[in-house]
This record gives sequence, C-alpha cells and structure tokens, in this order.
Amino acid sequence: MRELINKIQSRLGIHSTRTKNISKHVLLSILYRGGSIIATFLLVPLTIRFLDTENYGVWLTISSFIAWFSFFDVGLGNGLRNKFAEAKAKDDMELAKGFVSTAYFSLGLICLGLFCITVFGSFFIDWTTIFNASASLKGQLQILMPIVFGCLSLQLTAKLIATIYTADQKPSIEGKISFITSTSSLILIWILTQTATNSLLIFGSLFSLLPVLILVLFNVYAFSNRYKMYKPNISLWKKKYFNEIFGLGATFFIIQCAVIVLFSTDNFIIAQLFNPEEVVPYNIAQKYFSISLMVFNMLLTPYWSGFTDAYTKRDFVWIRASMKNLGKFSFGSIILTSLMVLLAPIFYKLWIGDLVSIPFNLTLSMAVFFMICIFYSPYNAFINGLGKVRVQMYTLVGAAVLNIPLSIILVKYTPLGVEGVIIATILCVIPHAIICPLQYSKLMGNRALGIWNK
Repeated sequence: MRELINKIQSRLGIHSTRTKNISKHVLLSILYRGGSIIATFLLVPLTIRFLDTENYGVWLTISSFIAWFSFFDVGLGNGLRNKFAEAKAKDDMELAKGFVSTAYFSLGLICLGLFCITVFGSFFIDWTTIFNASASLKGQLQILMPIVFGCLSLQLTAKLIATIYTADQKPSIEGKISFITSTSSLILIWILTQTATNSLLIFGSLFSLLPVLILVLFNVYAFSNRYKMYKPNISLWKKKYFNEIFGLGATFFIIQCAVIVLFSTDNFIIAQLFNPEEVVPYNIAQKYFSISLMVFNMLLTPYWSGFTDAYTKRDFVWIRASMKNLGKFSFGSIILTSLMVLLAPIFYKLWIGDLVSIPFNLTLSMAVFFMICIFYSPYNAFINGLGKVRVQMYTLVGAAVLNIPLSIILVKYTPLGVEGVIIATILCVIPHAIICPLQYSKLMGNRALGIWNK
C-alpha cells in the first residue's frame, strides 16, 4: 500500500511533505469511506425489513434527536483539534499533553452530568408523544432511551481519539473507525434478521453500544502505542489549558448547536408535521446525495489541520495552491451531484426496490442542498483551521433560528410537501455560502478587520 501511494504521488507530481501526507490519507480515506458508504447503503434495506417502515422512521427520528445532544462536548473537540495541531506545529509536546488530558477529563465530567440528567429525566417523558410514535412502542422506548443516552455520553468522550488523529494530520483513522463501525453494523443487522424478531429495543440497544465499544478499543490501542506520551493524566489538567481550548471551543460550541438545529431537525420536523413513515423517503434521498459530499470530504478533511499548520508557519503559497486544487475538486463534485439526479430513479430501484417511493422534487431539492454545501466547504475548512469563526457563528445561528419556522411555513402554507423542509434549509444556508469565500479573500489579502479576523 505504501509503495502504491508513493507511485501515485510521484505520478501526480506531489513533492511537498505536507501535501504528501494529506494525499496519503486522502487515498486511505477513499478506501475506508468507500467501504463505509457501501456498508451504509446495504444496511438500509436490511434495517427496513427487520424493523418495518414505521419503526425505522422512529429510529431515524431518535437518531436525529440524539444528535442534538452531541453539542454537550461544548466545542472541546474542535478546540482540541486546533490547539493540539498548533502545539505540534511549535514542537511543544508538554503543551500538547496538557491539552489532551484537559480535554478528556473536562469532557468526561460534562458527559457524566449529561448521563445523570438525561437518564433520570427520561423516565418522566412520554417518548411516543415526542417521536409521534405508536402507543405500542411506549414500553420499548421507555427502556431504550436511557440506554441510548448512556451510550451517547460515553461516545462523546471516547471519540476525542479521532480528533487527536485528525489534528495530527492523520484523518484517515477517522475513516477507518467509520468503516469498522459500518461493516460491524451490517454484520449485526444481518445476524438480527436471521435470529431475532422485529424489536426496536434490541436494534436500538445494540446499535448504540457498538460504536462505543469500537471507540473504546481505539482509545486503548492509541494510548498504548503511537500516542502513549499523550495518555490522559488527571495531574496534567490545568485551568489555563481548559480556558484556551474552551475559549476557541465556545465559539465552535455555538456553531455546533446552530448546525444541529439547521441540519438535524428535519427528521423531527417531518415526523411531527406528517408521520414517522414520511421520514424514510427523505432520509433515503439524503443518504443517496450525501455520497457526493462524503467523497469530497475525503479530500477536504485533512486540510483543516493542514491549514492550521500552514498558517502557523506562514506558508501562504501552500494555502493558495491547496485552495485552487480544492476548487477544482469542488466543481467536479458538483458535476457528480448533477449526474446523480439523472441516475436517482435507477439507483433507488436497485437499492430499495419498491419498499419506498421518493418524489422527484425531493430528489432535486436534496441535490441542490448538497451542491451548496460542497461549494462553500473548502472556505469553511480554511476558516475553521484558522479559528476565525465569529462571522460563521453569526450566520449559522441566524440560519438555525429561521430554519424551523420557515420549514413549518413552507410545509403548511405551500403545496411543497416534505420537500419544503429541505428547501427551507437551502434558503437558510445561502448567506453562509456567500460569506465564507468573502472571509477567505479578506484573510488571505490581509484585509480582514474587526469581526472578520475573530
């Protein structure tokens, strides 16, 4: 594999050490993410057959609901990503150790609080009302939700290991974790279809525990080998390290909250305005078009920490060259998304057969949304890498505030139907797509003043 990567880099004329490292992990990410995509797509029809359409719709709504609680990391993950990369770029190993230990123990304490509050509170909530589910699921949901919240609490802390790998410019490891989780999930659902009867409780419990187990094993391996010197130690926790991580992380935290509201509430909105079954075609169209963004993100992900490293070392030539190349890849991904619209009916038929029907208007609207995301993603990665995210915070918070009421208006007072939800998200995200390249231009032209440089 190493020889093959070296040959590809030689053929492409890649000589920069930083770019060589990025291209290596891009190629590895393509393999891992490709496998994950295949496993994820095979998982959908198997899951629908095991759970049935209604229960699968409920599970998708639960997944979206739980995603809202991922903001409980209060931005410490993204703060650690930037600060660890900066410390490594300056060869300050003691500082890097302090950041890792502070992030782990701080987030661990926060997640313990999340676990206690959510598990206690879940016993007083009628989850069938929250998810607009059948009353027959009340008993299963009452047991399942504390399990899901408990696993989420563990996962939030355990996934910091992926952040460390990515900050160390080894983002393909995150793809490896995703690949192992996806393939393990596929094997698990196949076993369930052969040995168990329809049960949301069994399915939800196993699929909540699996990613936690995999992440814990990765933590044990990483801190016993490559990152042994960074193994979390409570004695290394310091308030000043927390303030540095959280100072940047607090802004990322607000952005995370906005992104969750903007991108993770659609399933919940549809379940409430229509019914859980209507979530399924929406989610299928979303999964299909997410392929183009996933492929592009395989190329883009390594650049976040690469931009941090390059900007710290004032390597502006590399930044400009990288953004030019990313622009070409962005254009190619948009073309791919356009072709996917034409191929969608054939793909849906091969993928899910006659299990679910997806309207063309929903397909087209979803494609437009992902094209916009692909367009602004390179600029967004650059801005995130520099930590100059104040403008981004304001635009995304504004979008998040508008998204839910606009979705309701378009669904209730226009003939759009379910696609009105994604159209509302498109309208809300357009200002962000305009501002990102503008801020990049100001930062690289040394014209970023005031809020543009914060």
